[in-house]
Amino acid sequence: MKNNLASMMCLDLFISSKDDKDYDATKEFIIPSKSIQAPIIGFDFYIESFTTEINRLNRNRDINSIKEFAHKFKWDDNLDEIFKNEVFETIVLTNEKQEILWVNDGFKEMTGYTKTFALKKTPSFLQGKNTCEKTRKRIRNKILANEPFKEIVLNYKQDNTPYKCEIKVFPLSHKNTTHYIALENAI
Repeated sequence: MKNNLASMMCLDLFISSKDDKDYDATKEFIIPSKSIQAPIIGFDFYIESFTTEINRLNRNRDINSIKEFAHKFKWDDNLDEIFKNEVFETIVLTNEKQEILWVNDGFKEMTGYTKTFALKKTPSFLQGKNTCEKTRKRIRNKILANEPFKEIVLNYKQDNTPYKCEIKVFPLSHKNTTHYIALENAI
């Protein structure tokens, strides 16, 4: 029994060192012993699955928060279509004056700024001395055109650390554009 348990623990350590592709290729050959109660799958596989589920729940929570705004402001836009294939760390919702009304929890993780600090400011507060003026101008022009767009901008965290950010902006409307949503990823 002790040798069997030691073998299982070694196998568990070996499996936990493999990536998903390697594990998927070998999992059909792993036959757990009925006499041992210890799990065969490594803890990191569990953590990876748990993290994926938490991320999925957070994403759904963020999307549902935006849908609550959609209901309140009666937007005509199909939010399911907007979010369908989008991956994002941060969501920023602004009004037609580009004043921030809401950000998700990912905003603090990406920028270091709290939700409260960001409210009523424009996203340009994240820009700084090395943010490209041409990029700023393109963003302004695209917002004025009321069309969805993607841009990469150099922003600055609260501690003044620069980071490149891909933003995808979608105008939201009820008869006219009333709000903008930006889905953002640090790159």
